[in-house]
Amino acid sequence: MNRVKNKVALITGGASGLGLASGKLLLEEGAKVVFADINQAALDSLSSLIDPKYKDLYTFKKLDVTNETNWKTILAEVDEEFDGLNILINSAGISIGADVVSTSYDTWKKVHEVNLDGVFLGCKYSIPYMAKYGLGSIINISSISGIVAGWNTAAYNSSKAAVRHLSKSTALYCAKKDTQIRCNSVHPAFIDTPILDPMKQAFGNEGAIEKLARQIPIKKIGEPVDVAYAILYLASDESKFITGSEIVLDGGLSAM
Repeated sequence: MNRVKNKVALITGGASGLGLASGKLLLEEGAKVVFADINQAALDSLSSLIDPKYKDLYTFKKLDVTNETNWKTILAEVDEEFDGLNILINSAGISIGADVVSTSYDTWKKVHEVNLDGVFLGCKYSIPYMAKYGLGSIINISSISGIVAGWNTAAYNSSKAAVRHLSKSTALYCAKKDTQIRCNSVHPAFIDTPILDPMKQAFGNEGAIEKLARQIPIKKIGEPVDVAYAILYLASDESKFITGSEIVLDGGLSAM
């Protein structure tokens, strides 16, 4: 359908989960995609997960989102190789569940470093590249946990809530500077991605999914493609009047 035809997208956390699902959908819709991830083994296996007909439209790069120098290098390479950057999807993230008392300071810092600092660096250094080429869209993957708190996810709640407001601040900055760059956040509830693996190990695959689904009004958890379609919309020019906002994909959880 070519909803993002000829646009260039960089996706962090792109080798698995929401990043991978979004990248595959963007390829189908005409984009050129750079899959970036810290997991080299996962990057090496990407070619077996993506339709061979897109082999000339994507590449992959190792990226530690917490490393400022790494960000600068990757963005310069993307600009040189693809003559532009139109879409940034900050999807890399980690989840470590613990309440405020039992969360160690090292854990607190690590979660925020990946989930928040990595998004900050991506926004900060991608904007000048996007501004050179006109329309741009930054899509930051937050979480329903950035809107609705849980008693046992202190660091995760905090980091994802901060991503929501960072996205708004970034959107207002881009508007004030008269750029055509938009910035929005996406807030999924439970999605069947590798982030659920610890819970599946504890309760079994079906047990974990059933346990999570009971918390959702529509009685099921989401699939990666559910989020990917929301990301595709924000990446496309169809959403050109949407900035500083958020899309919630939670099966009704936040309506309770």
